[in-house]
Amino acid sequence: MLTLAILGFLYEEPLHGYELKERIQSLTGHVKAVSDGALYPALTRLETAGLLTKQTEPGASGAPRQTLSLTGAGRAELLRRLREPAPGEISDRNKYFTLLAFLRHLPDQAERDAVLQRRLDFLDAPARFFSAGGKTMRSSDLADPYRRGMIEIAKATRDAERAWLRSELGS
Repeated sequence: MLTLAILGFLYEEPLHGYELKERIQSLTGHVKAVSDGALYPALTRLETAGLLTKQTEPGASGAPRQTLSLTGAGRAELLRRLREPAPGEISDRNKYFTLLAFLRHLPDQAERDAVLQRRLDFLDAPARFFSAGGKTMRSSDLADPYRRGMIEIAKATRDAERAWLRSELGS
């Protein structure tokens, strides 16, 4: 999720590390805070892999700052990851939302639609939260109001997302 967010935001424009961290935080911070201990090693790995470059420039208050930019290989890697998301980037809602935040960068509408269709196919499959004796429990089968609530909230969320996906796909 972090690598995809880094590639996605730098695809849009070069950024300083702090600006990049703020943007990632606004996208995924409600799920998992972005620490310097995670961000800066990830940036180093991407630079070592030839996917981004760092350029030092004067800072506003005198201290130099590094501007991060994607290389051609970094831009290609983002497009590849958008075109061919891993199964977990389709099934995990938070990872999928990170993918969705940058999907517009895929130039081919058919490729964007293929990603949306994969998510819709996932959402159309039966969901299972709780089971007993090999049988999937429905909310009406559960005495626990909190587990019932989990199922009802998940169903409402899934139904809303499926409606949006069908609208986007024209189906």
